[in-house]
Amino acid sequence: MSEMQEKYIKSFKRQRYKVLFFRILIFVVYISAWEVSTHYKIIDSFIFSSPSRVTMTFINMCKNGQIFYHIGITLMETLVSFSLVTLIMLNSLPKSALAPIFIVWLGSNTRTIIVTAVSVAVFGTIISIYTSFNGVDTEKVKLVLTLGGNRKDIMIKLILPSSLPMIISTMKVNIGLSLVGVVIGEFLAAKAGLGYLIIYGSQVFM
Repeated sequence: MSEMQEKYIKSFKRQRYKVLFFRILIFVVYISAWEVSTHYKIIDSFIFSSPSRVTMTFINMCKNGQIFYHIGITLMETLVSFSLVTLIMLNSLPKSALAPIFIVWLGSNTRTIIVTAVSVAVFGTIISIYTSFNGVDTEKVKLVLTLGGNRKDIMIKLILPSSLPMIISTMKVNIGLSLVGVVIGEFLAAKAGLGYLIIYGSQVFM
């Protein structure tokens, strides 16, 4: 490694450390300002809470196991929704606006939350996968047919392998969308989960 390369690497590392330092500093200053503002009643701690109150509430919920229970509920619903979004191709639907209709159809239960999450993410999945499938080189399709392949061979040996990067990318997006959909559903139809905790906390200002 040349001297110039070593200097560049050292400079790059210093820059990264500098950026990391300022990120941490900004975070600490923000949290400190929030705590001080609530302590001296510059802002209303009843409305905005405070870092210390948030921390104590989290610690208490960890001690009695409530936070793990609610995280488990949300995680389970997110994973089920993610699986359905990835494996099932439904026609496009309005997203969170349909949640009240789902409650009427399915009742106020976990199934409604999962269906809501699926409706949030499924449309993007359909478009992305369909576009990727259509982007396969037609000459390669002709080659498979020329060599005696059938539609099954085209799908398994050509379309799916060539679309694998898009499928993986879509799955990465879907896990986040599934979580958003689950939380939306829990806002309206849940007795447990992180969405339920958010609504409950906003009502009792915990």
